[in-house]
Amino acid sequence: MHEQSVRLTVNGTPTAASVEPRMTLADFLRDKCGLTGTHLGCEHGACGACTVLVDGDAVRSCLLFAVQVDDMEVTTVEGIASPDGELSAVQSALRECHGLQCGFCTPGFVMSITALLRDHPDPTDEEIREGLSGNFCRCTGYQGIVAAARRASEIMR
Repeated sequence: MHEQSVRLTVNGTPTAASVEPRMTLADFLRDKCGLTGTHLGCEHGACGACTVLVDGDAVRSCLLFAVQVDDMEVTTVEGIASPDGELSAVQSALRECHGLQCGFCTPGFVMSITALLRDHPDPTDEEIREGLSGNFCRCTGYQGIVAAARRASEIMR
């Protein structure tokens, strides 16, 4: 198959590669960039485990082809903490509020909450639940995750 070149910024680093046009952004991030924090669950866009930010918007990386993000900026969960390793407000709140158990869904929630709080800095619980309705967690019952989103909002204010 004919490969295409793709140039994008991943977590602040300019990145270029040749890819098959059918390679998903999730596979690109995991296989070409070595960023395995982007998890693949359903590969149908339903579970939210593969959520990343593309030009600041939360998107399902399993539903995009890498060539579709040419000349765009992608942020993965690896790019959320500060360069010195200090956790973001969202990551700290998830830890503080016990918003994770097995951790498989956590990267997707981190990305979705980050985008949610950028757009709604002081969300109601209903807005949090609506904003996270595309992310599935099979362990937590969501109470800790909602509390963490609320707590991250407080930390960021």
